[in-house]
Order: sequence, then C-alpha cells, then structure tokens
Amino acid sequence: MSVVEHVREMASAGLHSNVRLLSGLLLTMSGNNSELFSPSQKYQLLVYHADSLFHDKEYRNAVSKYTMALQQKKALSKTSKVRPSTGNAASTPQSQCLPSEIEVKYKMAECYTMLKQDKDAIAILDGIPSRQRTPKINMMLANLYKKAGQERSSVTSYKEVLRQCPLALDAILGLLSLSVKGAEVASMTINVIQSIPNLDWLSVWIKAYAFVHTGDNTRAINTICSLEKKSLLRDNVDLLGSLADLYFRAGDNKNSILKFEQAQMLDPYLIKGMDVYGYLLAREGRLEDVENLGCRLFNISDQHAEPWVVSGCHSFYSKRYSRALYLGAKAIQLNSNSVQALLLKGAALRNMGRVQEAIIHFREAIRLAPCRLDCYEGLIECYLASNSIREAMVMANNVYKTLGANAQTLTLLATVCLEDPVTQEKAKTLLDKALTQRPDYIKAVVKKAELLSREQKYEDGIALLRNALANQSDCVLHRILGDFLVAVNEYQEAMDQYSIALSLDPNDQKSLEGMQKMEKEESPTDATQEEDVDDMEGSGEEGDLEGSDSEAAQWADQEQWFGMQ
Repeated sequence: MSVVEHVREMASAGLHSNVRLLSGLLLTMSGNNSELFSPSQKYQLLVYHADSLFHDKEYRNAVSKYTMALQQKKALSKTSKVRPSTGNAASTPQSQCLPSEIEVKYKMAECYTMLKQDKDAIAILDGIPSRQRTPKINMMLANLYKKAGQERSSVTSYKEVLRQCPLALDAILGLLSLSVKGAEVASMTINVIQSIPNLDWLSVWIKAYAFVHTGDNTRAINTICSLEKKSLLRDNVDLLGSLADLYFRAGDNKNSILKFEQAQMLDPYLIKGMDVYGYLLAREGRLEDVENLGCRLFNISDQHAEPWVVSGCHSFYSKRYSRALYLGAKAIQLNSNSVQALLLKGAALRNMGRVQEAIIHFREAIRLAPCRLDCYEGLIECYLASNSIREAMVMANNVYKTLGANAQTLTLLATVCLEDPVTQEKAKTLLDKALTQRPDYIKAVVKKAELLSREQKYEDGIALLRNALANQSDCVLHRILGDFLVAVNEYQEAMDQYSIALSLDPNDQKSLEGMQKMEKEESPTDATQEEDVDDMEGSGEEGDLEGSDSEAAQWADQEQWFGMQ
C-alpha cells in the first residue's frame, strides 16, 4: 500500500487532522522533488489536503488547494491524451480511486457560499455540464439562483432535482415559493405517490404549502390542521411549527404561542421558528421567559440566527436598542435570509432614529417574505416616522391589493389614514370592516379606540374595549380602558385596569405612568382633607376648600397622557 493510499484511507475514516498533517508534509516533499509522486497522486494529495482544510473551516485556504487540484487534474488529462494507456493493470485501479472532479467543484462552491461569495459559487457550478450535475449540485444552484433573483434558472434547477428525486420536499417548497402552481408541482410527484403506500398525504401537504406561499393563511391553517389530525402525522414537529407560524402571520398570537409550546415540548432541541416564538413572548412582556429561551437555545447551538434574535428581542423590549442592534446584526451574519433578524435590526435602527437604514432592512425582509404583513408594517412605521405619509399610503394600498381585504390589511391601511385629517372617515370605515371580520383583532381595537379618543366618545370606547376583553386579556387593551375610565371619572376601576395591565406586563411604562399620575392626583387631596379636619377640630373654623378648583383643572386635560399616544 502506497503512502497516498494511506492518506485516502485516513480521509475515508474521517481522520481529518491526521490527513492535514501528513498530506501537508507529502506536498512539501513533492514540491522539492517533482519525480517523487505521479501527477495523479499529487492530485489526490491536494484534494485530501483541501478536504481537511474545509473540515477545519479554513475556506479560503481550501479554495486555494482545490484550485491547485483542478489545475493538476487538467494537466493530468492532457498527459493521458498525449500518452495513451499501456493497458497496465495497475493503472486501472489508480484511475478509479481518483477523487471526482465534479465533487471537487461542488466543495469549492460550498467554500464560496461560506465566504458569502455567491457569484463565484454560481460560476463554478455553472461550469459543470448539465448532464453531469448531481441532485445536490442542482439543489445548491437552485438556492443560489433564487437568492440572486434569477427565478427562471432557479425553477429549472429545482425541477431537475425533483426529476431525479421526486420526494425532495425542500425542492418542492422552493418551487412553491417561486409562484409555481401547486397542481404543477404535484404532477411531478404523482407517480411516486401512487407507487408507494402511505404517501397519500403528500398531495395534501403540497396543497397546504401552496396556500402558505400565496398568502392564504386561513386555508393553509385548515389544510395543515387536517393533515395534523391524521393519526400517522399527529404531533409532527414541522407541521406544528408551520401552524404556529401561520397563526402568527394571521395575527392570532395566542394560538401561535400554544403551537410553538407544543412543538418544543415534543422536541426540546427545536431551533427553527423559536425566533418568532421569542418575539411573541417579548411582545407580551414575558421577558424572563424570553431570557430563559435564549439561554436554552445558545446551549443547543450558537451557530444559528435564532438564539441571537431571541436575545435581541429581550434587549429591544428592555429598551436597550444598541444591544438589540448588535444581536440582530450577528444573527444576519449567521443567516442573511433570517427575516426575523432583519426585522429586529430594522426596528432597533428605527427606534435609534436611523430611519433610512431601517428602511433598507425592512425592504430586504419584504423581498424574502412577501406574504408576511409584519415586514410591511415595519416599513410603513418608518415612513410615518419620517413624515412620508404619501409613501406609507402607497405601500399600505399595495399591501391591501396584494394580500387581500382581511382584518390585518384593513387595519394597516386605516393606521396610515389616521395620520391624515382628510382621511379620518375612511379610517373609521376600514376599522369597522376589520372589526366586523374579526371583533377580537387587537390592533384594530386599539386603532378604533384611538379614533374614539380623538372624537372624545369615551363611552363608546369603553364599550368597545369591554367587548374585546370579554374573551381575551391583553395589557394594551386594559391600559387603554383605564385611560378611558379616567376620562369619565371612574377612577377606582381605572386603577384596577392599570393594575391588571401591569400584572400582564410589569414593564409597561404607560400603565405605570397612568397609575402614578392617579396616585399623585389623589395624595394632595387626602393630605388637604386631613389638615382641614385637624384645623376644624383645633379652632372650630371652616376648612379651606379652594384646592378643589386646581384639582379639577388638573383632570381637565386627560388626553395628553392617554396610552395610545
């Protein structure tokens, strides 16, 4: 057995550090004496050495060695053409053991993707003739084309993957995400579905994710629920995660959290989707739970974006925006396609006053997830923050037309209309339509309450909020109800509502301010009454009641501290 065969055996056994040391020494020997190893042996040494560098994540060095290997292979091919085989039996096994040139190019492309040099990765894979491309090469090409915006080429590559491997589900999702019809995708898998037992669910699965990628959340939820209820697919973590994400997109945060909790109970090491789960917990003020979730995810893996996003959400809702910005940037560095990381960084930039930078991040999030309403909400908030009401209105109308007239899009459009006095009535009509569709949609209730506050229709606002709180409990709704109760002099019940709001979210500053303002207003009166009693007991004179006028004046302008502002 030659020394090169020993290197090959160690490489096959996964002894990468050993391969790196020995192949490095042998390559130096070859450099000092070109006759020591044959061209084919030197090619093998370069490939095995590059593989060991790849394993050690030294991607630039690996690319360099792979390039040298390909040059050596090219020279070897020219030599074999000039000097035909002698029929020597020893040459046949040696040629059969040579590492595949196609595999070398694939590993080079992997290195380029790790170095975020996608153009170079595409170039190296494009150089492989179509007939020689394996399914994994086509899959990588499809993903790279998609990322580069070359949709037609991406569709072609995904279809080629399915032609070779009709059960490649991620390739199916790739096609659906590029607006290929569900029926067309299903037709590419029909033969394998009919030939293998217990695969009848696959056509329903394709139908469900076709709805997901067209933004039809309601039908997607119903279809996945029908799958999840089947005995063979019950308690599937991927389906539960998809359901949780769909409930989140539909604005049903309660059911979203429940599904995420169910999924992580089934799989304690689950990472996918936990960034959205952490965001929802943070929004509810459950910062201790968010912190614990972040720590647990970091213990599982710090090489995924999700733990960084969860920690970033904790910082953001703790008003530590600079730290949230850093954590969001770190998450994007790990996964440039992380929508939640882009939204986190965009929100942090917006709150730090860097609106134009925030807009760039929200636009990228929209490019990656055109069916997610929260991406558009972030961009519209940036436009409103910079007083670009016209741009906000154009975007809100586009979302309304693209995603359809549902409670969420109606509320988003109404939010922009509320910023312009001319479109107040339109905002009212839109909110009424939204609440007709979903009376429990919190964002619509909050905006309708804001409108009623402007019109000083406090009794109507109280009725609206009580109705919304009949079947759910939400910090913001309780706080706004407290504000309205103050406006109609129901101080004790207002205090109760602020207390409930703070019990749901101890960090809610506006509820705390409302409660403190009430306490400050009450305490001078109490003190005056006690002094009056003492004076009357001591001297028999009447108490000074002039302070009541100043108290009335202080309560007169209540709208300035309403939580909705």
